[in-house]
Amino acid sequence: MVKWLHPAQLIRTGLDALVAAVFGARADHRLIEAVVRPQPLFFDYSDEAAGEDFWLDYVSDTGDGWNPTYAVARLLAKPSLELTDERGQTHALERGRILVLGGDQVYPGASRDTYEERLVQPYEEAMARSPAPSPDLFAIPGNHDWYDGLSAFMRLFCANRWLAGRRTRQSRSYFALKLPRGWWLVGTDVQLENDIDVPQVEYFRQMATHMQPGDRVILCNAEPAWILAATAKRPRGYLENNLDYLQEKVFGRRISLFLAGDLHHYRRHEDPEGRHKITAGGGGAFMHPTHTPKAERLRDGYTLQKSFPDEKTSMKLARQNLMLIRHSPLFGLLTGALYLLLALATFTELGHHGAAQLPDAIRMVAASIVHRPWSLVLGLGTIGGLIGLADPAFGRGRMLAGTLHGLAHIITAFFVAWSSLYFIVSGLGICAEPQPQALAWIDPTDAGCAGWVPLWTKFFMGCALTFLGGFLVGPFVMGLYLTISVNGFGTHSNEAFISLAIPDWKNFLRLRINRDGELTVYPVGLERVPRKWKETNAGPYEPAYEPDDPRATGPVLIEPPIRVRPRD
Repeated sequence: MVKWLHPAQLIRTGLDALVAAVFGARADHRLIEAVVRPQPLFFDYSDEAAGEDFWLDYVSDTGDGWNPTYAVARLLAKPSLELTDERGQTHALERGRILVLGGDQVYPGASRDTYEERLVQPYEEAMARSPAPSPDLFAIPGNHDWYDGLSAFMRLFCANRWLAGRRTRQSRSYFALKLPRGWWLVGTDVQLENDIDVPQVEYFRQMATHMQPGDRVILCNAEPAWILAATAKRPRGYLENNLDYLQEKVFGRRISLFLAGDLHHYRRHEDPEGRHKITAGGGGAFMHPTHTPKAERLRDGYTLQKSFPDEKTSMKLARQNLMLIRHSPLFGLLTGALYLLLALATFTELGHHGAAQLPDAIRMVAASIVHRPWSLVLGLGTIGGLIGLADPAFGRGRMLAGTLHGLAHIITAFFVAWSSLYFIVSGLGICAEPQPQALAWIDPTDAGCAGWVPLWTKFFMGCALTFLGGFLVGPFVMGLYLTISVNGFGTHSNEAFISLAIPDWKNFLRLRINRDGELTVYPVGLERVPRKWKETNAGPYEPAYEPDDPRATGPVLIEPPIRVRPRD
């Protein structure tokens, strides 16, 4: 799994996001592809599966760690699955004629090598080839696919090539599929600004002229605007307005099923008319919580029906942040360095001050701050930086949350440095020599010391212990902040779970259009993915590896099949 809190990864991801924000919005690749990449208004599958059921698969947020990505790819590759739902009923599911990738195909950012390592290789190992008729593959980009300006995405998905036994057909980052019995599937590209560009809207407008009055639409979007809007105390954003525009003006309220990823869990909302909005971002990326952001009821009357994992389990998993150092051990390098800098900025001889002399120790540190103004600047910079990192979802309490978080680290750094010096001087009885060559004629025991060492030795011992204390204790302070934030205030849902990089609780959707035109959605869940595998040597048409982990769980239906009404 991507180690998001590794210092090098934090810097790299921050730079990628900055570059994408600065240049991506000003160099919209969609405007170029609309001119130079011709694409039919829709890809026609309407005459297939005459008299039979038509199947297709949807998966989103793939390409993180090998175990979850391959585990899902392996299930998608199997010709059929027999799964049991929570009622004990068994359902036979066939592999989809089409596989739709719903966004964020790789993490942490897009590049040719990243796609090859984190997406292509796991999927090729799951199914290198497929017998005719081979499935087709379509993909829409998420924000992580846009980090390189969409270059790697276009090279992989829009060049009419084969990928893991499936043929790619699209030439743009958005598409429309005409499915059997009056159903359509539309895949949009909202780039980085949550916006649908004018050529894309015109493309869908022209496509809609080929639709019949009773046709129904499955809309695939990279982000679940409905959940973000349900918790936002602000006017409707670009993405939600664009979805409304497509629904009201372009497709004429034909959209019966909304699909999205971006949030790495499963949540389904339903309205009184039987339409559904499903967030299914469980293709391989780290898990996101389901207990936040809260979205029990959406603005347009949809209500929450199912979450995977459930909210109680989600809150329990969030508490693993209290052992943050176990999940992101190298994050301690950052807190260790911060605590050491804070200690050096206010360096004071506290080695002889025990707990009973706490007021004296505080006064000495305060006096040091007065005489060293740059230590005050460093402290204020720490608080200011953590205010900036505080989740905007705190609203008016953001400054307070960031200030308390900053003060917690500063106070902890004080106690770590103080205890380090006290341990060296009073615990080990080590004192710095009072003057050059003093050891030659003065007995250190006369000064209450077990022994004298050069001043620089004592200094570096104090620095080492302070850094070590910050390495061990700092992640706990951060983890406590994240736990309280996500479980108590519903904030920092992303940061609290990238820190854990949980590979489990994966999901994808298998959809069936039956002979009567009824659409049924089968949400497939995998609670614990395998950590060990064994080779099968079964050939290119079968998965190269099978689970070899007794603790892994098998796939199940997250909830009973979801039926979407057919056309009128």
